[in-house]
Amino acid sequence: MHRESVSINAVISVVRDYLVLVMIAALVAITAVIEPKFMSGANLVNIMRQFGPLIMVSLGMTFVIIGGFIDLSVAGTINLVAVVTISLIQPLGQVPALLIGLTIGAVCGGLNSALILSSGALTQAEALFITFGMSTVYSAIALLYSGGSTMHFWDISASKSVFEAIGGGNVGFLSVSFVIFLVCLALLWVFQTKTSEGRAICLTGGNKTAARLAGVQVSRAIVVIYMICGLMAGVGAIVLFSRITTAAPVIGAGYETNAILSVVVGGTTLKGGKGSVLRTVMGVLLVILMSNCLDLLGVSSYLQYAVKGAILVFAIWLDNRKQA
Repeated sequence: MHRESVSINAVISVVRDYLVLVMIAALVAITAVIEPKFMSGANLVNIMRQFGPLIMVSLGMTFVIIGGFIDLSVAGTINLVAVVTISLIQPLGQVPALLIGLTIGAVCGGLNSALILSSGALTQAEALFITFGMSTVYSAIALLYSGGSTMHFWDISASKSVFEAIGGGNVGFLSVSFVIFLVCLALLWVFQTKTSEGRAICLTGGNKTAARLAGVQVSRAIVVIYMICGLMAGVGAIVLFSRITTAAPVIGAGYETNAILSVVVGGTTLKGGKGSVLRTVMGVLLVILMSNCLDLLGVSSYLQYAVKGAILVFAIWLDNRKQA
């Protein structure tokens, strides 16, 4: 009887720790039975391409949340990077436009960290409002820069082969955007788990005072996490407009909430100090699969927003229960 109780508790513990995988498996199984189109090759390719922009933003957001902060500016950063990058393809060429776009993303992240540090806003709530304000600023700059208009690939006479490859090319059976994701994931995983800077970020998120007493340069860790987040938002912006072949000053709307949802559902605690980019991948996969399944089942977009909100609330509740 005692052994049975132990085994049941062990199963419950495993299910709780890998709840995202259980939810993904259940979601795939149910949808595959109800809607056979879900397992078609075309739909799987579509899922792979949708994976690109959100996972880039979510990987960057993972470091911010592990560090004990939040970043709502990624939507504005995506807007700004997208319109500036696509506008520079014609006058400067593809590679310079690409590099400038990534630089803008990193600079936006650096500016966020500078404002947080200079204001002494070292709590998650304070960072939330500062980055929300900066998102509005970046979006306003994007609107002013573009004149509020949408930019299209077909208006550009210069070569767009690099961006066309990112948006629709393949390397073997994998899309180029998926290969970019694998490279980014590998680099960020190594950075998080194998470097002193990665460990410093975890310590900063766990307890800033203790980290400072242990010799961690907390200010440097904050700059690093926000620059990573800004850079990855820039990568996500480039992957996004390359896929849809247009860039608008509102193209990033909603990515901040979906990224936070993916990170939290993946198991990174909002309290900071604990999380993994690998678990974030599972969170993004769940969010993408959920949207895809609900679309195939004909569920209204308004109801989908409600479902995502409910999942986010449940994930936060579950995280607090585990912490308790």
